[in-house]
Amino acid sequence: MSHLEVRPLVAGEESLFESMPDPLPQVRKIAYANGLATGGYRPERTWVAILDGRVVGRAAWVLPPGAVGRPWLERFDLSAEPEVGARLLAAAHEALGGPMFYYAAVPAHWRDDPGTVAAMATPLDAARLAGLVESGERLRYSWRGGEVPARKGRPRGIRPAADVGEITARIAEPDVLTGRESALAVAGVDLATDPLSWLTGPPGDWLVDEDGDGLAGIAVDACYPLLAFLAAKKNRPAMLAEVCRVASAAGAREVIADVDAHRHDVIADLEDGGFELLRGRLILEPSRRRPARRMRQAGQEG
Repeated sequence: MSHLEVRPLVAGEESLFESMPDPLPQVRKIAYANGLATGGYRPERTWVAILDGRVVGRAAWVLPPGAVGRPWLERFDLSAEPEVGARLLAAAHEALGGPMFYYAAVPAHWRDDPGTVAAMATPLDAARLAGLVESGERLRYSWRGGEVPARKGRPRGIRPAADVGEITARIAEPDVLTGRESALAVAGVDLATDPLSWLTGPPGDWLVDEDGDGLAGIAVDACYPLLAFLAAKKNRPAMLAEVCRVASAAGAREVIADVDAHRHDVIADLEDGGFELLRGRLILEPSRRRPARRMRQAGQEG
């Protein structure tokens, strides 16, 4: 008779988590050991399903140190039937205070690859059984240097913001929003409507378009340069080009930009501007309904 054990890790069991092969190695991830070292991952928020001595499911919730929000499910891999994964998630939810968001990373153009579709089907089915529902998909794009349109000075009408008032007057529904999940979990801030509570640098970090309604917030550093906020309906291509020029001049070799998958107009402008798709991220959130009742006692039957 098979035996299924579902439990959190204890300190020192990092190798147990890593003993399960990565089903999607092409997706860039933070190594579990590195996540422990920085404090985002913790053993009590990391759960495994062990069937007959072998790890067949693993789930790791992450929350940066000092964050005010709830953890989110960052890693969830499953090589057993969905019911096993649902049992794993349900047990963790009960111990951690209820279901939480699940951000499922997928490779670029993943729906075009039958192998990736099959690899994602089982954990997604398990998440649905455990009471999570899919609510959207966000795509991560990257500009990795290369040619920036040659210009003398800045494009006409696009310049750094002079003061905070110039920024707040132009905040509108964003086209690009990078780091929204982190802002919400770490500081309880909705980056879409209150970006200045999260992006606390000087006004000069923002670009404004004098000839339109454009606004772009740039966070450029040596480790993780990103386009955090862009609302530029009328002059978006020029704003994107200027973001890349400013970032490149500051020494950035890459600029990250996240966009909702249904925003085909923004995606077209990003790709025309030299941005390449890195990965997708499916968003699953707790359902208001109770989880499905067909989670049988998988693994404990002969």
